[in-house]
Amino acid sequence: MATKELTPGKLLELSGAYWQTFALHAGVKLDLFTAIEQGPTTAIKAASALGLDRRALAMLLDALSAMDLLEKQGDTYANRPMAATFLSKASPRYIGFMIQHHLHLVESWAKLDEAVKTGKAVEQKSRFTDQEQRESFLMGMFNIAMATAPTLVPTLDLSGKKHLLDLGGGPGTYAIHFCKSNPGLRATIFDLPTTRPFAEKTVAKFDLGQVIEFEAGDFLKDAIPGSYDAVWLSHILHGDAPQDCDRIIQKAVSVLQPGGTLIIHDFILDNTKDGPLFPALFSLNMLVRTENGQAYSEAEITAMLTKAGIKNIERTPYKGPTDSGILLGLKP
Repeated sequence: MATKELTPGKLLELSGAYWQTFALHAGVKLDLFTAIEQGPTTAIKAASALGLDRRALAMLLDALSAMDLLEKQGDTYANRPMAATFLSKASPRYIGFMIQHHLHLVESWAKLDEAVKTGKAVEQKSRFTDQEQRESFLMGMFNIAMATAPTLVPTLDLSGKKHLLDLGGGPGTYAIHFCKSNPGLRATIFDLPTTRPFAEKTVAKFDLGQVIEFEAGDFLKDAIPGSYDAVWLSHILHGDAPQDCDRIIQKAVSVLQPGGTLIIHDFILDNTKDGPLFPALFSLNMLVRTENGQAYSEAEITAMLTKAGIKNIERTPYKGPTDSGILLGLKP
């Protein structure tokens, strides 16, 4: 078999991949896709409506067209299905808030080499306000969970369960879908006080205020009230050091009734830790943004659960769009 000619093309493609990233970020930040969804438009009309420079906007629209997000006919631009479905606020499947959250991460990622030298987070004081970042993160997590939960929740059997703890549940998206799919189940969202207004608004939107409550607290510092026969930890462990993950799991187990189920949903690395790609890169995201966060392997999470006394641990077949996975077990 002939060996392909070695060229720097692949490396340069990787090196310059952020050009497309920033074009996408700009399009979302400027809310171009929502404006275009109202009807095909020209650069002149869009620039006038949005208060943008006509020449610069035309260049951006052309680049987004080259990226197959827009369709250009003559001098008129329209959303392609991908943009209409996920990048227009008119769509219930909008994920633009998570894309804006990615924009807020850029300054930290630009200093990855410094983080590798020091082993410490390099997050800088951002030009974005705390409110902007909090909104983009919470709304982003809500958007992603809303897209994921409908296919994830049916893979888990919670029949017979009465009370679910959604630990660090943010807006409570999973609690909502678990309760919708399991009549008779009620849930408690336990998260920081700043999350309460958003969670209660989201729960009210689904008319589940009678079965889902919010308890404010820090799961690393505060006691968790109540008793539960199922505990759900979605994307919690990767934010903390191994010893803190042990504490979180042990506290979850302490409020879990005998025979109850503990469920971990996270970006799970292979035991060799060199894949899958997204969890490996996400581990670097935790490096630049947190003191001790990282992605964990299946073996590492299994060891944490075993240490806390959980039995019958298994990996379910579920695989999320960014290689998230699920490990669960029972409290004897």
